[in-house]
Amino acid sequence: MLFIFVSPVLGFLLGALLMVLVANVFRRASPLRVDNLFRRLQLGLGRALQPGPRRQRRAEDDRHHLDAADRLGLRRGRATTLPPAWVIWCCYIAIGLGTMFGGWRIVKTMGQRITKLKPVGGFCAETGGAITLFLATALGIPVSTTHTITGAIVGVGSVRRAAAVRWGLAGNIVWAWIFTIPASAFVAAVFYALGVWLLL
Repeated sequence: MLFIFVSPVLGFLLGALLMVLVANVFRRASPLRVDNLFRRLQLGLGRALQPGPRRQRRAEDDRHHLDAADRLGLRRGRATTLPPAWVIWCCYIAIGLGTMFGGWRIVKTMGQRITKLKPVGGFCAETGGAITLFLATALGIPVSTTHTITGAIVGVGSVRRAAAVRWGLAGNIVWAWIFTIPASAFVAAVFYALGVWLLL
């Protein structure tokens, strides 16, 4: 639980530190040259640093698949058949529609609304986030990729100047993280109680 709070702070510090280092190394280079260079590096070297996040996501996916299988009674010999095809397809469609209609808003918020990210900032944020996730993976601690990269983006923006970050929006995101845990627990409890009542 502690790393829910530690990962964005560590992402913030690493993102800010990388931004300071890059700014000092390239202080005499033209902005156009820096943009072109880090546009390539963001797609190349930045992606090369992603095994950590991929391992984190794979561990989370495996855990979710096992949980889902357990709920469906497919583990421990309690059932030998899959749910009907329409149930599986409904799940696929719901997840796909959610990503299609809501995913772009997350990308826009992360890349443009919290702070305006240029290629150099995107590279530093991505690399800082990836290093944090590598560390968490090495320690065997599951952390949120979204929390970590958000912290790194805010760290990169704050290096330019404090006003470059929309602190109100960043604060709202943090409150949403905090609110999500009890809210999801409440919804789960309500539906569990409803399910028990229907089965009685």
